[in-house]
Amino acid sequence: MRVVWQLLAVVVVSLIGGQCVAAAEDNPWLTLGLGLATAVLAVYVYAWVVGRTERRTVTEVARKGAAGALFRGLLIGVLVFGAVVANIAFVGHYEVDGWGSATGAVGLAGFMAAASVTEELLFRGVVFRIMEERAGTWAVLIVTSVLFGAWHLANPDASLWGVAVITLSAGPMLGAAYVATRNLWVPIGLHFGWNYAASGIFSTEVSGNDTRQGLLDASTSGPTLISGGEFGPEGSMYTLVFCLLVAAGFLWLARRRGTMTVRRSKRVDPVVLAR
Repeated sequence: MRVVWQLLAVVVVSLIGGQCVAAAEDNPWLTLGLGLATAVLAVYVYAWVVGRTERRTVTEVARKGAAGALFRGLLIGVLVFGAVVANIAFVGHYEVDGWGSATGAVGLAGFMAAASVTEELLFRGVVFRIMEERAGTWAVLIVTSVLFGAWHLANPDASLWGVAVITLSAGPMLGAAYVATRNLWVPIGLHFGWNYAASGIFSTEVSGNDTRQGLLDASTSGPTLISGGEFGPEGSMYTLVFCLLVAAGFLWLARRRGTMTVRRSKRVDPVVLAR
């Protein structure tokens, strides 16, 4: 029953906040404010519902260390997407024609903040965390990556190829970030940094969403395998490579820290060990 209440709480905030942000898209400053408000409200609602339904301190969204964790995740997200764009540009399929829209970049910050926070609370905070208690890290990493990829099928310019790349790259990367840190701030920062770099800085399409222009007046071209096509660079082979490298790094860190779990049937009862 706790899963139902937690999912419902996050989805309701996401839907209401998303509608408000979409309605204000012509006003970038209002979009920014509403997007940030949705993100903050979603975290508070998540913490309250999880705390009430599980009767525990909700450490995964604790305030202590949140700023530093968010910044680290954001930095990784921006750098990884920057590496993807740099490689696309190196082969001549990403070009900058000048400056784009500063106000567009402002509005996109609000939109991406709301989307990043609510999606991480939903997929990593509720689905991943609760399923992992029974199934263990590896199984849930696969399941939630598939669900996360399928989530993007509803986007206007979604493609099976783009969704497949997200399933194999962003899903494992964000899941691994949670496993390694056992907080939601790093994956939230990583998710936002990636999305905002894609839209607000480099002005590329984000998951086939008909994304508005950001800071640069830029365009991608060439084969879908390289540029991602209408889906955006998230459908590029470079995204697959770089995200999997980051995911591997996080999983190595998780293994070193001992934060990975096995499915419940494989766990050894400490009473049995004591005999």
